[in-house]
Amino acid sequence: MLDDLHIHDFYRDAGRILLALFQQFPVPATIYVEDISGPDTPDEFGLHSPRHLACLGAMTWLKECGYINFAQIVRQEAVEEATLSHRSFLLMVSRGEDGMSNAEKLNEAVRGGSSPELEALVVDLMRHL
Repeated sequence: MLDDLHIHDFYRDAGRILLALFQQFPVPATIYVEDISGPDTPDEFGLHSPRHLACLGAMTWLKECGYINFAQIVRQEAVEEATLSHRSFLLMVSRGEDGMSNAEKLNEAVRGGSSPELEALVVDLMRHL
């Protein structure tokens, strides 16, 4: 069976990115890769770790698919002037049957550190966008 660790990391990164931008909304923000994926230790040639690059790839993918917007990537370290897309904002503020907004649920999942819960929530959010 394939090790899907990179997919688990993607869900965690995507959730954290969406939540970080929601917490700054509507002000454009600079989102640093290390703030999402954790500290990076570039190799002797200054190249970032695969984990760091995967998080940057998640940011790029979220933009390409219309979940977020940003002006530019800064030296593979951050994205500048990032915001939620209109659709993502509406999805984050929508409430479920339990009365909680998706942003509140995402915040709880990120703080609680529950990977299965976080992954399920991110998958559910992406189905609706």
